[in-house]
Amino acid sequence: MASRSHRKPPPENSNAGYHSKRRIPYQLKPSALWSHTKRRRFNSNSQTVTPDTNNPSRSNRFEPFRSSSKSRRKKRDEKSIRSSIIEDCSSRRWAFSSTDCSNYKDKVVVVSYNILGVDNASKHMDLYPNVPRSFLDWDRRKGLILEEIDNYSAGILCFQEVDHFNDLDYLFQNNGFKGVYKARTGEALDGCAVFWKDNLFTLLDQEDIEFQRFGLRNNVAQLCVLEVKDDELESDACALTKVTSSTKKRRFVIGNIHVLFNPNRGDIKLGQVRLLLDKAYKLSQKWGSIPVIIAGDLNSVPQSPIYEFLASSKLDIQLHNRRNISGQLDIQSNSRVFRSQIGDEASFSMSISRQVLYQWSIEELRLATGAAGVTHLQHHLKLCSAYSGVPGNNRTRDDIGEPLATSYHSKFMGTVDYIWHSEELVPVKVLETMPIDILKRTRGLPTEKWGSDHLALVCEFAFVNNGNVS
Repeated sequence: MASRSHRKPPPENSNAGYHSKRRIPYQLKPSALWSHTKRRRFNSNSQTVTPDTNNPSRSNRFEPFRSSSKSRRKKRDEKSIRSSIIEDCSSRRWAFSSTDCSNYKDKVVVVSYNILGVDNASKHMDLYPNVPRSFLDWDRRKGLILEEIDNYSAGILCFQEVDHFNDLDYLFQNNGFKGVYKARTGEALDGCAVFWKDNLFTLLDQEDIEFQRFGLRNNVAQLCVLEVKDDELESDACALTKVTSSTKKRRFVIGNIHVLFNPNRGDIKLGQVRLLLDKAYKLSQKWGSIPVIIAGDLNSVPQSPIYEFLASSKLDIQLHNRRNISGQLDIQSNSRVFRSQIGDEASFSMSISRQVLYQWSIEELRLATGAAGVTHLQHHLKLCSAYSGVPGNNRTRDDIGEPLATSYHSKFMGTVDYIWHSEELVPVKVLETMPIDILKRTRGLPTEKWGSDHLALVCEFAFVNNGNVS
């Protein structure tokens, strides 16, 4: 999540649960539903999703009479600029895979969304100096979030920073969703929630992870096994392919996580990610080696060792500074230059030197790897990032295809949110984030159109074979 505070992180040896919303400032470089159609029209052009929102009525206010024509012109200009920003920010475009996906029949739309906890927002108002207070009101924001989700025809929702689950459960039940919630341990009030379309999926299995039980702070994660229902074929866009008698039912694991923020505790952050991937793999094997989707706020940038671990399935942690495992401290305030832009040869030289420069204690290694003395991490899932797998443009994507920014407030603009998938799935399309120039013009999220200080990530996946599991 994007940080809710600009205060200095707590001491490294503190045992107190550090609030995951705390974030240091830095700035980036610009650079489900199951569906069935007999024939999917593949269109390389972008499509636009425009939230259909009803703006809350504004109270009438008396204003002093100004006779100055200059003042009136200024007000007109400000109104024009505001209208332009609202128009720009009300649309996000779909980007489509360069691969012909027309033969893939079974699809699911997955959303990952840090919805900004009510308690977190109220405790860190300094992060939203340019955001009207009415835009932070939960009753208003929850309506915007619901209307936004409606536009995506989503089948699965992974929410982070949820502290009003009952509100969301009521709203989304009315839209045909069922959900499960896991609150964080300790004093924090928020947690994670997974929702799925009840007419499309059945929950077969569920596992909650309390990282506190492993000495990894108070964050939590969720794992669910979902199965497509047989009684599909509705008349609307949510229709599923009718499963034939020769095709086994499709099942898959969906994971949802909100990783610790504290950039100094890379050992704990890495341990949380490592534990989630290990449990997701075991759950996949338990149900017959089914596909896996991992969504959430990793509090790590795309140029980080944590990202490398997810993408490559392995990591030699001796080559990395514990304080820079998430990549947060590699990026200076107001700098648009990433360490990852250094040439491969230079990066390799730097990595070699780290074997000498960076030492991990026995306890740090135990937290990061799960065993004292182990320095090499490896997970068994072959994961790909959904967004990096679909071509985008340099107004919204970085050099490796990740969004330039998934979160924006006064002290942070960057990417910390992701959707990962195993190789049995292929991304058909993803919803682009907003271009950096347009995002900056808002002066911070939430806005009149968007209900959180994060942007929802949305991907439609297709299954690449008929064999998934029964």
